[in-house]
Amino acid sequence: MAKKKVEQIITGIFQGTSRGFGFLTPEDGKSREDDYFIPPRATGGAWDGDKVQAAPDPETPWEEGRRTASVVRVVERTNKFVTGTVEKLGRDLWLKPDSDKLPGPIKISGKARGVRVGEKAAVEMLGYGTAKTPPMGALRETFGPAGTRQSSTAAILYHYEIEPEFPPAVLDAAARAPREVEKDVLTGRTDLRDRMIITIDGAASKDLDDAVSLERDEQGRWVLGVHIADVSHYVQEKSPLDLEAWERGTSVYFADKVIPMLPVELSNGICSLNPGVDRLTISCFMTLAADGREEEHTICKSVIRSTERMTYEDCNRLLAGEAPDLEKRYDNILPMLRDMAVLARVLEKRRKLRGSLDLETSESYIVCDGNGKPVDVKVRKRGESEALIESFMLSANECVARHLFDRHKPAVYRVHEKPSQDKAEGLRTMLAPFGYTFREADSFVLQKILEDVKGKPEAPIVSTMVLRSLMKARYDVQNLGHFGLAAKYYCHFTSPIRRYPDLMVHRVLTQELADEADPANVGRTMPWEKRMASVAARAAEQSSQREVAAQNAEREIEKLYMAEYMLAHVGETMAGTVSGVTKFGLFVMLPSGVEGLIPAEALPRDHYHLDDQRMALRGEHTGRVFSFGMPLTVVCAAADPGSGQITFHLDGMEPETVPERPDTLRQGRRTPGARSAARRSSEHRSNERRSGGERRSRPPRHKPGKGGKRRG
Repeated sequence: MAKKKVEQIITGIFQGTSRGFGFLTPEDGKSREDDYFIPPRATGGAWDGDKVQAAPDPETPWEEGRRTASVVRVVERTNKFVTGTVEKLGRDLWLKPDSDKLPGPIKISGKARGVRVGEKAAVEMLGYGTAKTPPMGALRETFGPAGTRQSSTAAILYHYEIEPEFPPAVLDAAARAPREVEKDVLTGRTDLRDRMIITIDGAASKDLDDAVSLERDEQGRWVLGVHIADVSHYVQEKSPLDLEAWERGTSVYFADKVIPMLPVELSNGICSLNPGVDRLTISCFMTLAADGREEEHTICKSVIRSTERMTYEDCNRLLAGEAPDLEKRYDNILPMLRDMAVLARVLEKRRKLRGSLDLETSESYIVCDGNGKPVDVKVRKRGESEALIESFMLSANECVARHLFDRHKPAVYRVHEKPSQDKAEGLRTMLAPFGYTFREADSFVLQKILEDVKGKPEAPIVSTMVLRSLMKARYDVQNLGHFGLAAKYYCHFTSPIRRYPDLMVHRVLTQELADEADPANVGRTMPWEKRMASVAARAAEQSSQREVAAQNAEREIEKLYMAEYMLAHVGETMAGTVSGVTKFGLFVMLPSGVEGLIPAEALPRDHYHLDDQRMALRGEHTGRVFSFGMPLTVVCAAADPGSGQITFHLDGMEPETVPERPDTLRQGRRTPGARSAARRSSEHRSNERRSGGERRSRPPRHKPGKGGKRRG
């Protein structure tokens, strides 16, 4: 048989599915329409996430609504380690992968002493299988009995290469960090220890990396001071602390735990801006006109002594005039706090006038008892003090980004590009049935839509559609602006304790300030800039990757906690809202933020078709429609802490008519609901979650260069 003529080869990422077929996303693809369908017998042994080369199929050009192609070569394997559950088939041990997108089972080769059937484990892949041989893997880690929240949490962290504890060399370096600021390091720093400077954080927060002050100058203008922990003083470049922070990229928050980027000796100790003690900082003073316009700014290395450690809860009560006892306690701070609230509203108004998107999102948090068991799920309320701190941090981030850009210094920018043409066209199509039209999806147009829809029944679905159209924020050395904030310049400067890009920005500022101390250097390009530009480029890529890993891990682990919490509520009836629509069922969100699935088979008997444009399931025979935002009364049918799956059925339908929920539902494509879409807009919300973690060994990680607290 003559071989098929290959006209072109496409390189891209293979996306596997639980049903054997897959999709290829080309490297130069700009939208979902550019993907290729890969039939079951044309995957070429590729696994989900692999980089592959494929040949388009000219004889069957369309299937599943897309062009088809066949994988001809796997260029790079992604799944070097796989987690799953140990099973015994015959005399051999096998691993059933957690992800149903991966082929399985995987035969465990070599020593597997001590591992038990039914345990959660991880293997290092030795071979990916052929038509005649199964996939093979060597046992590398066990996490305890499968089906528990604890073992699944450990497996998720392992999968995303998130280390709960620090290596000995890093712990040794942290132990050598000073416990208090030494006098000899104050030379050349601006002394702000006599200024009224406060921190405002969540009550449980321990890593206080930002403080604020507000004064008036001789001309009556606002002078806003944002003082950020000078972590770069203690975390020297290429030191064990720095190399570990690079690997982690960010702190990871879930439930009542935090896996920090830096050891607690720094994050909760010498770097934390605790009250009444000297701390090294980098201060950004912004002189603002009455309308919030910045007229001048100063950035300097400084030393502060925080006057008070304020909490959001106390500040909100003070600003609302609901706490006479607190007013007496904080009578020296209250006038400044009230002025801060006034200025924050001015700054917020200014951002809205320039087109910043007011994305109304809600965030749930899990309440745990003293043993770490989830006992409640609540919606985090954003008060005036949270908005105040967010506003000031945004202002400082913009100011520093503009400062570095104007001086042509290397930097790691936080960029958020405008919606692509395909995304904008998709949004236009989805909004048309609701009467909203536009020519170009700029920030002013989207903000106008969000304002117009407030208070209307379709508000949740329209808001979610807008969120779906936005690109994902990331880090880059090019200043591409921030679409969501309508900011021409933006970077992350305010959280160096928990984000590596902020630490990079601090290092550049430190070097620049040192150069400017010598008048002969002003305006010159210094030798360090070329090297730092190269480091910044690698840091931007690494930090973007680690941010995605952290977000995915946080999301998956929180599902485990919510499922464990819902175990105590199986059989209960509760009100919910459709938060996502897929061809395999409806996701329903409770007021607390807990989300579960009603499988399509458990809906009133009919054949349902997915209307992706309108985010709805429509019955073929009855015409009944289930759409996003629709209120439903549901009963919790099941909850599995090992997988994070929560299953609902409609109130009035017998529980026994609800089929067992298959594993494939974990990985199915879904129309995002409000909760998942809101995570794309993390610039607009704070998240103050901190505490401890635990350790286990794993293989060595790549070194640098080889490539819940959320404020601003």
